[in-house]
Amino acid sequence: MFTSLLFIISSICFFGVVYNLLALKKPGMYPPKQILRKRAGSLAGGGALFLLFGIIFLLIQ
Repeated sequence: MFTSLLFIISSICFFGVVYNLLALKKPGMYPPKQILRKRAGSLAGGGALFLLFGIIFLLIQ
């Protein structure tokens, strides 16, 4: 149950990365591009961290 929750959080973070990267391509978006890049980078880092923890806990079980 806990590992599946980690994988779900990881996938939500990666969907957020895709959304922010697609928002970079749209003209006239309110958040500046630097903020969108920072947001995508932090979501990617968090998603990778949750994915790593999920894999570790999956291998431990």
